[in-house]
Amino acid sequence: MTSTRITFVGAGSVVFTQGLLADLFAFPELRGAHIALHDIDPERLATAEGAARRIAAELGAEPVISAHPDRRGALEGADFVINIIQVGMNEATRTDFAVPARYGVRQTIGDTLGTGGIFRALRTFPVLRALAEDMAEVCPDALLLNYTNPMAMNALYLHRIAPQLKVVGLCHSVYWTMNDLAELVGVPFEEVSYLAAGVNHQAWVLRFERDGQDLYPLLDQAIEKDAELRRRVRVDMYRRLGHYPTETSEHSSEYVPWYLHHDSEVERLRLPVGAYLEIIEENAASYERTREALATGASLPVEGTLEYAPQIIHSMVTGTPRTVYGNVPNRGLIDNLPADSVVEVPCLVDALGVQPTRTGALPPQCAALNRAYIGVNDLVVRAATDGEPRHVRHAAMADPATAAALPVERIWELCDDLVRAHGDLLQPELREVLGS
Repeated sequence: MTSTRITFVGAGSVVFTQGLLADLFAFPELRGAHIALHDIDPERLATAEGAARRIAAELGAEPVISAHPDRRGALEGADFVINIIQVGMNEATRTDFAVPARYGVRQTIGDTLGTGGIFRALRTFPVLRALAEDMAEVCPDALLLNYTNPMAMNALYLHRIAPQLKVVGLCHSVYWTMNDLAELVGVPFEEVSYLAAGVNHQAWVLRFERDGQDLYPLLDQAIEKDAELRRRVRVDMYRRLGHYPTETSEHSSEYVPWYLHHDSEVERLRLPVGAYLEIIEENAASYERTREALATGASLPVEGTLEYAPQIIHSMVTGTPRTVYGNVPNRGLIDNLPADSVVEVPCLVDALGVQPTRTGALPPQCAALNRAYIGVNDLVVRAATDGEPRHVRHAAMADPATAAALPVERIWELCDDLVRAHGDLLQPELREVLGS
């Protein structure tokens, strides 16, 4: 029997690769898998390979590990493809923060909506198109498990340009939100049942229960007792909207017009403007620590991350049923969101693959916010698929936080500056400077 072949695209994201490998090798059935690593940076690829071999040895796994500077070679015969690329790396991310900051636009994470999310998507789309074309030729039956942000835009783009490709977008926000809420109300996570649905980074906890008992009243009590807890964006959103959002306050603040534009709200809700810049510095430091450990023979951290991709792979290989949260096309899953959007819903996974669950209609106030998010996604994807640079500006105009911060003329000027800054990372049709 041939071993399961799992290809990592962007394996040079070494810290994330390490965590996923630890998760994979925790399953006895996957300890002999073929791990094919690809990255365009030779040094990072070599580091990823060294880390993979070290982690396998420390966990007692005996996989086949291969490293491929050529993407097609890595994809050949793949059963599963895990996409963790970051186009433009840290320099491009710094640009996504620095240029809007000159206009007075505040961002905290900048990877999902806003000008940061828009241009992160536009940089990523050309690589996704090439990846989809390669997969269609060398592993057409493989399942693509995408972790690269902006999740919803990337998944929507792939579904529109390559509808035959099997793609699921994965994010840990629902799982860790529910862990945090369980701790907050003093209930063991293992005893909690929950249902969430919406869009990536802005889904909503629709049910939060133990033994059929609603736990939201316990959450209300915890919030009432803790004034500092009330100084968090998503607690503020929950108190006003009635359903808890599934991503951090830093993320959540960027998808609505109410917080980042106002000094008083930034202070009240303790919003760390530019927080992601510190995160990428820590990621760079973690990478250097991995390189040093490999050079000196020191041990590497091999703790699992409880990510969904290894669980999906294990369920499909062994038939073990599980429920995960996935980002998939809204084909009758959420009634009051557009049918051609990508939504985040619970999915059953077993030997038959990933099977999304219909969740019906969202509360109308939650759906209204999701539709604003989805409108931006649609315009960004149309900019790329239609080769229409005006849609880039239209997306920024429709973006809630950007529109709250700038008049329309400045929005167009900001987009022009970001087009200039990112240059040839964008597809040729979108490099045009339009003026205001």
